[in-house]
Amino acid sequence: MSPRRTLLLLTGLLAAAALGALCLGTPVVSPARLPAVLLGERDSLTGVVVGELRLPRLVLGLLAGACLGAAGLVLQEALRNRLAVPEMLGVSSGAALGVAAPLVLALSLPAVVQPLLALAGAALGGVLTLLAAGFGRSPSAVLLTGAAVSAALQAALLVLMVMADQLDLQLVYRYLLGSLSARVWPDVTGLGPWLLVALPALVLCAPVLSVLRLGDDDAEALGVRARHARLAALAVSVVLIAPVVAVCGPVAWVGFLAPQLARRLRPGADAVRWLPWSAGWGACVVVLADLPARLALAPVETPVGAWTALLGVPAGVVLLRKRGGAAARGRPAPAPGTGPGTAGGTGAGAGPGRRGAAA
Repeated sequence: MSPRRTLLLLTGLLAAAALGALCLGTPVVSPARLPAVLLGERDSLTGVVVGELRLPRLVLGLLAGACLGAAGLVLQEALRNRLAVPEMLGVSSGAALGVAAPLVLALSLPAVVQPLLALAGAALGGVLTLLAAGFGRSPSAVLLTGAAVSAALQAALLVLMVMADQLDLQLVYRYLLGSLSARVWPDVTGLGPWLLVALPALVLCAPVLSVLRLGDDDAEALGVRARHARLAALAVSVVLIAPVVAVCGPVAWVGFLAPQLARRLRPGADAVRWLPWSAGWGACVVVLADLPARLALAPVETPVGAWTALLGVPAGVVLLRKRGGAAARGRPAPAPGTGPGTAGGTGAGAGPGRRGAAA
């Protein structure tokens, strides 16, 4: 698909999702009346609902989805594995553990500390995964190790949930599924300082990702220290993910689906060009998923993370299967002893130093 058509598709979906987010619910606001509600009726009940509840929720969903989509692409490109998502590397679980632990243990901490706790937990989970997997020289080893680290951190979360009382248990459970419910403008503005740190680092990190795709040996030959580059990519991802998890909880699988959509619709691009598309599709996925989260069982709200997982995982699997089938039709059968981890393969087992290793 051409860049213009892709941009039109993404813009149209975002505009439709934004209108639905602001207009649908109780009370229902017609699109024609929406500007007047936002600008001239801020003191009315409808103006308060739209301007102080729905609008910050929409902005937060856009920012959270963009951060998660960009972080997912950074992790996948740095580790040369399309299944390397925050949920499978201990990053999201670590951030959730850092935020949930003080709540269950009844520790009174100011709200400004929560992103720092999420940052520490996410860094702990990601660094443990990289250390145990030898800093990602084998993409399949990273994935397996990350799954083990995530399982251990989730077990710690279950222990905390057993210790929690009934009220805290409900709060922790909803938080762990990821929710945009009852989020207001201070929650949105709290992401600002982190974005000011993450965006310049993301711009500097993007060109290195294309070099890491070549494999560790080739990257070293081009002057890029693979271990340092992966640690830098992990740090950028942690700064993108942790503040979002601190505010919204771990909104699942956005970091998996958004990069797949970016690659599928812009197959001839590279990591630098995929990055803004991945951020845009991440924002679109979260805002679209928040519509059924608000409306499907109204007046009861469901966590947005449940809908991103429910809809995102099957869609991502379909995209991966289509890409795998197209690649198989476009190249000859592999020689004996070769497999998806060899040069030109798309599987998770791509070996280090091979050109065309899976990203």
